[in-house]
Amino acid sequence: MEKPRNARKMIGDAAVKYSVTSVILPELDVAETCALLQELNYDGVEWRVRYTPEDAAGKGYSMWGAHKSDLSPANLADKADEVARITADHGLEICAIAANLQCTELDEIKRLADGVAQMGPIPIRLGAPTGYDRTANYNDLYKRAIGAYSKAIDVLKPYGIPCFIEIHGNTLMPSASLAHRIASNFKPDEMGVIYDVNNMAKDGFETFRIGMELLGPYLQHCHAGGWKPVPGEPDDKGTVIWAYEGCDLAESILDIPQFMDDLKAVGYKGFISIEDFRQMDPREKLEKQIDYLKSLE
Repeated sequence: MEKPRNARKMIGDAAVKYSVTSVILPELDVAETCALLQELNYDGVEWRVRYTPEDAAGKGYSMWGAHKSDLSPANLADKADEVARITADHGLEICAIAANLQCTELDEIKRLADGVAQMGPIPIRLGAPTGYDRTANYNDLYKRAIGAYSKAIDVLKPYGIPCFIEIHGNTLMPSASLAHRIASNFKPDEMGVIYDVNNMAKDGFETFRIGMELLGPYLQHCHAGGWKPVPGEPDDKGTVIWAYEGCDLAESILDIPQFMDDLKAVGYKGFISIEDFRQMDPREKLEKQIDYLKSLE
């Protein structure tokens, strides 16, 4: 059998690599995205493969709405060869699939896997059956999630495709330790964790090194973006209500140099994917973030 055109490369002893999630590039098509990332010396791309929400139809391109690249579980099988070719022709690797499916959507997961498999054993991000909003007991939600992820992994196994779970606020895995609690029910080649320094700025922060050491082989991908807290007006009891705004990584409330040092200390050699949702010129934004991270190596 011919090897898929863009199968994942073994990272070996190479240094950390840099990618961008195309979620933050809604106004660029596949070729335009790859050309920009190649120009800025990125190593890979994390392709957004999602359906456009019905309420976003006809409203132009936006991060959470329609995308010019227009990749979805329904059309990826038809577009996979072209996407893989264009990506490879620009010297880039597809490091992950930024899907937004829940692990209970088994038919859609299979449909997505049919397309991804044509490009290689690229991990697919899958969400838990529910988030966490204090209306149901975590322990019950956890048990449900393990059962649901088991079924999703059974769908992916014949394709040789693993799934990723992402550290994220308002989910069952807002921290490294809670993500590990889920992932440790499975083998590292079945499930990996996206260590998201972006999301942990607002919820779930744990000392970087502890979380990375706990995750061990489950630490397979990283997201990076900056956030800083901004004080709002006090409520009627005098409690200050804090909000968060996006910022350069260099201005993040989290210690990004320590984050980079700790990744090196635990021997991480995967991708750090820029996930910066600020509305600004994409070239300016992505150039500044990669230059900063490389300066910390």
